[in-house]
Amino acid sequence: MSQALQQRRVVVTGIGLLCAVGNTAPEVWAGLMAGKSGMAEIKAFDLTGHSVRFAAEVKNFDPLLFVDKKESRKMGRFIHFALAAAAEAMAHSGLTVSREFSDRFGVHIGSGIGGFDVIEREHTNMMNGGPRKISPFFIPATIVNLAAGHVSIKYSARGPNEATATACTSSAHSIGDAFRIIQRGDADAMIAGGTEAAITPMGVGGFAAMKALSTRNDDPTHACRPWDKDRDGFVCGEGAGILILEELEFAKARGAKILAEIIGYGMSADAFHMTGMAPEGEGCYRAMTNALRVAGISPDQIDYVNAHATSTPLGDALESKAIENVFGERALNHTLLVSSTKSMTGHLLGGAGGLEAGITIMAMQHQIAPPTMNIVELDPQCRLNYVPNKPQPARIDYALSNSFGFGGTNASIVMKRWTE
Repeated sequence: MSQALQQRRVVVTGIGLLCAVGNTAPEVWAGLMAGKSGMAEIKAFDLTGHSVRFAAEVKNFDPLLFVDKKESRKMGRFIHFALAAAAEAMAHSGLTVSREFSDRFGVHIGSGIGGFDVIEREHTNMMNGGPRKISPFFIPATIVNLAAGHVSIKYSARGPNEATATACTSSAHSIGDAFRIIQRGDADAMIAGGTEAAITPMGVGGFAAMKALSTRNDDPTHACRPWDKDRDGFVCGEGAGILILEELEFAKARGAKILAEIIGYGMSADAFHMTGMAPEGEGCYRAMTNALRVAGISPDQIDYVNAHATSTPLGDALESKAIENVFGERALNHTLLVSSTKSMTGHLLGGAGGLEAGITIMAMQHQIAPPTMNIVELDPQCRLNYVPNKPQPARIDYALSNSFGFGGTNASIVMKRWTE
């Protein structure tokens, strides 16, 4: 890494979160501390014929708080979520956009699936009425990069404008790539994260068909149980997680309140299977070690890991093994804290990494590790301190957030608690 890159440090100045346990970052944090489950029977569509009848839906959400009615109709729900989380993050950061600054201000927002709701609706329209019934806004309401596009327009961000679609790693990649954009001097500030709205008949039905989802229809609030011996699959979630990233000296010059520093970003590929993880979690291991290498810190300095763990039988065990292999004795003696907030929020797919990066920063701010709920009896293969069932106060100076996706794509982000 060149000296120029080393000199450009990247900090977080704003957080916007939206998921099944809260519609703002403070609400999300309060929900996590209370062990609140966002999972319930699905309200969005008719459940006739569906084998899985529950999910972690966003509740009481009004897109018209963030976009006018006419424009709202031209957007998929994932775009609404991105606009809502970006509005909170921008307000939190206090960042204002001048004409002179706008060229140095960018957006990088990922999504795994994009406008699934619009695809299904417009397909129905075409089947019922032919091609003339397809909305002229079908394509721009659907494609993944339009979340970033609309956010860019709203905030006059005329710098880099990108979107990542790497399944459940999408928003972690977006944050990591935005971090690098600022590092190398292509922007001074970025709106970065991810958004997802895949709780639709085809979305839930498709994941159920591949046997990826929990089938605990009679007990949704306890369905997502990472590392528990009786886990049986993930729970679909929806929402968004957006961060405001700024170059350190730029943030200081405008008097920003700095929340955390991003110091490392690592990627890897399993190159193994379409949906399954490599043996021993080897791909996860390399993503974490790459992030630590970029951060320039040792594994012993990490205090907390917000794990990808989705509550799948194979994935949880392999990620746990990878964490063991990276952190060694500190993991096995339970000094290292590891938790999965998906046990409450559900799995936001492409939005997960953005949500969980924001949660990880709040864990450092509050010096509390959020819990993994619904652990009754650990899988014998899973031997770490997963912060079971209640929050754990702890000194958290360095933390790592993991995201792994179908296709064997992996990302880890290392963050540091901000102190003057």
